[in-house]
Amino acid sequence: MTEGDPQTPVWGDINDLSALLDVQPTGARVYRCAAHPGHGRPVIEGSQLLAQALVAAMRHAPGRRPISASMFFARVASTEADLGIELDEVANGRTFTALAPRVVQGGRVCAAGTVLLDVTAPDGIRHAAPAPAVAGPDAATPTDRSVVGREVRIVDGVDTVDSQAPVGPPQLDVWVRCREAPPDPAIHLALMTQLTGLFSLGAAVRPHAGLGLDQAHQTISTAVNAISLSIHAEIDATGWLLYHHRSTFAGDGMTHSECRVYDEPGRLLASFSVDSMLRPLGESAAAHGRAAL
Repeated sequence: MTEGDPQTPVWGDINDLSALLDVQPTGARVYRCAAHPGHGRPVIEGSQLLAQALVAAMRHAPGRRPISASMFFARVASTEADLGIELDEVANGRTFTALAPRVVQGGRVCAAGTVLLDVTAPDGIRHAAPAPAVAGPDAATPTDRSVVGREVRIVDGVDTVDSQAPVGPPQLDVWVRCREAPPDPAIHLALMTQLTGLFSLGAAVRPHAGLGLDQAHQTISTAVNAISLSIHAEIDATGWLLYHHRSTFAGDGMTHSECRVYDEPGRLLASFSVDSMLRPLGESAAAHGRAAL
């Protein structure tokens, strides 16, 4: 579907998303994330929580660049109530600042993790994994992700939602860009991070005949359990970004994906890994109500 298709509910526009990610301080090392009820299941994507924690960390340590962030998602967070992000400052030295964010809603911890920031330094050495040889954004297939002003295009038109779609390797390449974004590096990084949890499960199901994400909450229970992100360069979310996802393992009810983000010229901007649950939907799984991300 393309943007504006009446069959696809619209969550909001890119300005709404930028404002949602721009968490606001309410006290010493405490930030508020406003509720934004949308359509569908009222659960917040784990990658949004990680993105908001990164913004809080950059507001707490201005002038330092985030180099890594990780988060595990312990409970469902609802779109219908405000969130709080509490930052525990583990260390703050001349070179590194280490923070331990916790996402709290209704008095319960929904997610927790780490953020490491540092001061910039000149190269000692430099190398990077090359970008995959895939078609560019102009040749990719547009798809609607319900945010007006954000373009999402799937390389080779791969369909990981339809359980009857052809199988392929455990890989999914997605081009994304925002038509506009505030001139704030924290928001650009957050816009990139907010998508890190959305496509890795697609790569995991792609090699398996008769399995698709249209079965989530019907016959399979899915959830992103943890994301680990390394940031290699400043992000420009208004340029095309290539998300390269490769599922390296699936078994025992879990999947693991190793992923990278490149700009259109092929520069490596970030690397991330995702651990997700994928298992038959039974009574116990349904009762736990894990978030599908």
